[in-house]
Amino acid sequence: MVLSFYGGVNEIGGNKILVDNGNSSDSSKSNISSLFLDFGMSFSKAGDYFSEFLQPRKLNGVVDFIELGLLPKIKGIYREDYLKHCGINSYEEPSVDGVLLSHAHMDHCAYIHHLREDIPIYMRKESEIILRVLEETGKASFAEIMNLKKSFHYVPKKRGEGYKRLIGKECKVKRDIRTIDPYSPFEINGFEITSIPVDHSLPGSSAYFLENDNEAIVYSGDIRFHGRNKRDSDKFVQKSQKFNPTILLCEGTRINENSKGTEEDIESKAINLIKDHKGLAIVNYPIRDLDRLITFYNVAKNTDRILAINSKQAYMLKLLENEESIEKNKYPNLKDPNIVVYFPRKKQGLISGEHYVCYGDDWKIIGSADEEIKKEYEIWEREFLEEDNIITYKNLREEPAKYVFRCDFFELKELIDIKPENGLYIHSLTEPFNEEMEIDFKRVQNWLNHFNLLPIHPMHVSGHASGKEILDMIREINPEKLYPIHTENIGCFDILEDDGIEVIHPELKL
Repeated sequence: MVLSFYGGVNEIGGNKILVDNGNSSDSSKSNISSLFLDFGMSFSKAGDYFSEFLQPRKLNGVVDFIELGLLPKIKGIYREDYLKHCGINSYEEPSVDGVLLSHAHMDHCAYIHHLREDIPIYMRKESEIILRVLEETGKASFAEIMNLKKSFHYVPKKRGEGYKRLIGKECKVKRDIRTIDPYSPFEINGFEITSIPVDHSLPGSSAYFLENDNEAIVYSGDIRFHGRNKRDSDKFVQKSQKFNPTILLCEGTRINENSKGTEEDIESKAINLIKDHKGLAIVNYPIRDLDRLITFYNVAKNTDRILAINSKQAYMLKLLENEESIEKNKYPNLKDPNIVVYFPRKKQGLISGEHYVCYGDDWKIIGSADEEIKKEYEIWEREFLEEDNIITYKNLREEPAKYVFRCDFFELKELIDIKPENGLYIHSLTEPFNEEMEIDFKRVQNWLNHFNLLPIHPMHVSGHASGKEILDMIREINPEKLYPIHTENIGCFDILEDDGIEVIHPELKL
């Protein structure tokens, strides 16, 4: 068994760990037997070179990424269009058997975009839904995780001579996405693999067991013990102990911290803050953190308010509701009277019923059911416009004490329309930890100051276990060897040598 670390070493995130079972590491052989554990983006390394307005060049395929050490130089894993466009040979068969995705955070999955489409990507159904929502509702570059869009391709014109560039649906190719069931072992060319659910700040988070004739590996993914699914993490520890691993690959984001809070703590604190407040309650929390959505749904319900979410989060809830394999009633139903979907004005702002358009020489306000309003929104949004549970800024302005309004950084401009009086603002996100985040946070403060929404009320708990919880977990699992990953404080693990566990500091392979 060979472990090669192409990310997640002495950094938080960017996991790209290649596990080779020893049968073959030569991409020219047919009996390939290697798997990636995640294929994520290193935010810290990417931030060393790029910013919002300084981005890698798509015209250069993977070359910019490999040149700067953001992607590993491995033959047989990258997409053909990116390679051949740059005059680089591609291989007929992939050199790895697949990617085991722990969860759908970008530091674990973003660079799947660069992989060839015939490499199987294994994930739980919740992760598939989250990534589908991201792809369908977002416009980010280098974000082709569920579907690959062929670049630099031309096809013959249907009429006349010559070629046209392949665009739109014609260039879309589905990746080999394979959804897996928790606790159900499956085989991949010499490995027996099992997905084990864990508690994290994202639905569908998974640890993995990998076993062959020589080794038994546990990969923790990202894990905590203080969320709404803490029983999953407890069960993971119990099963890991019985699995008797020779190797544990364990995250250590907060190995040097021991602060501990729960979602229930946030819920209680927010209820106490809001219950006697007469103005609009505004909160920002991560859009994919559905534990946090449940928290503020409960807050709204217990303060006689209604939670107003945006259409992206509503779309995610809708897909989760419609998926039979996912536990029913785990998340708020969109038909629930304590939840509504907030629609901002877009393009011409027609949804407000306050803006005029000119038909010939006649300026008039169009009706709410007019097709022109629907055209202002994306296709995936339009079905929500047919429902009774949508609101606009008018509702928040006229009845502010009726709502808890989720408002992220990009929605702060809605405050101009809402004009909140006597409002309050809850910041339910991680604190800024780099220069760009600090600049954005200063902008948030400027907006809040302009609308008299200061002071900020911070209410957040981490998606990661505390140092004591991590060390206790490792001692209980009791692996022969431990590889600490996803941490900037690797030395904090060395104390486990006293427990007879061999602690190995992984080296980054370039």
